[in-house]
Amino acid sequence: MRIGLFGIGLEAYWRQFDGLKERLEGYLQTVHRKLSAIHPEIVDAGLVDTADKAFDAGRLFKEKDVDIIFLYVTTYALSSTVLPVVQRAKVPVIILNLSPEAAIDYRAFNGMKDSTKMTGEWLAYCGACPVPEIANVFRRTGIKFHQVTGMLTEDEKCWDEIKEWVEAAKVAGMMCYNRLGCMGHYYSGMLDIYTDLTLQYKYFRGHIELIEVDELTGIRKTIAQKEIQERVDLFYSTFDVQKDCSGEEMERAARTSVALDILVEKYKLGSLTYYYKGTGHNENEDTISSVILGNSLLTARHIPVAGEYEIKNVQAMKIMDSFGYGGSFTEYYAMDFTDDVVLMGHDGPGHIAIAEGKTKVRPLRVYHGKVGKGLSVEMSVRHGPVTLLSVAETGDGRLRLLTAEGESVPGPILEIGNTNSRYQFSCGARNFVSEWNSNGPAHHCAVGIGHISSKIKKLGELLEMEVVKVC
Repeated sequence: MRIGLFGIGLEAYWRQFDGLKERLEGYLQTVHRKLSAIHPEIVDAGLVDTADKAFDAGRLFKEKDVDIIFLYVTTYALSSTVLPVVQRAKVPVIILNLSPEAAIDYRAFNGMKDSTKMTGEWLAYCGACPVPEIANVFRRTGIKFHQVTGMLTEDEKCWDEIKEWVEAAKVAGMMCYNRLGCMGHYYSGMLDIYTDLTLQYKYFRGHIELIEVDELTGIRKTIAQKEIQERVDLFYSTFDVQKDCSGEEMERAARTSVALDILVEKYKLGSLTYYYKGTGHNENEDTISSVILGNSLLTARHIPVAGEYEIKNVQAMKIMDSFGYGGSFTEYYAMDFTDDVVLMGHDGPGHIAIAEGKTKVRPLRVYHGKVGKGLSVEMSVRHGPVTLLSVAETGDGRLRLLTAEGESVPGPILEIGNTNSRYQFSCGARNFVSEWNSNGPAHHCAVGIGHISSKIKKLGELLEMEVVKVC
């Protein structure tokens, strides 16, 4: 991810006010230094003070393939020195309206005897002046922009906001280059999860690879016993394997886990969703009933895996993981009105990197009313702040992001061999469920640790997606 940075000024000022240009360039260097501490890949076009330099800066940003532009407004400048830059680059623009200090020293300023020096001093604080002009021109020319208003230094809130824009741009870039694997087919009758793949391309870009389960089955046949044993050893060191897990099932899961790694490497996948009945094909049934441990390892390695062919939700999981906060597959289980919590979890792979304690491995026998087979993981999401995220498809053919912040809290859970957590919400369990459901998401969502709805909001702005926050 590359950040484009430029400052703006007015060339006519430099010969009138000694030292003003150098002073403003120093401010721009401060912005560069603070930005590069957040993300080192900066393409700096310097101080743009003429229309010709604006065209040059736009060409530079286009050639360097920047993903986002930060426009630092140092003093009054003509909008004609801004528009060519962003029109050429065609990427999101963040206007930095940053004052060099908290306030002008009015006593010292008014005590100056030289009116020219007074004007030069005033212009050094005049960055807010052209922002309405720039905003007006951006609006009228159809350029979407965002603003950060604050101080150049000693303004933690302001620079936290800038950092969030950078993080959101990184995630947008990760989604743009992500390769999503779709293996198998939809869960029959689960209408809410069906989606238009081209719509996913429209908002997230990236690449979607349709994969046959037969291919994974074929790879499993090539795995050597040595690789299987090494993966079994990894399972025992990573998970809390329960005593009733048979050696045969551990080896079966290990074989599939190694094969999954090969499949992921072949297609360079950054995420994967799957579902397959395997009816009438014993080898494929053997494959698909032994994927949970391997998929949990992949999810912990920043390659989130969602069951039930939940394409929209694996996108949400990838977003949460790309922000660095996990992203585990979940859905409602039940409501606890006594403790005012919602029980949520899911069968299949869990994000073991955000688990509370060590994740257990249990054998499946009967599960969700189905005959069970294979091994499954049992975990709770780490206690503390959490964020829920759903990629929802609307009735008019758009995608939007639905989010909520809550807390993962300790207490009794259902010990049924899968992810399971208790979540509290500031609006209360009853209101949360009603409000969340009223927005029409699919019944799955992603959960990650930490409160990051403000970052998700910025990502939505960059992806041109509506973001709805429930609480």
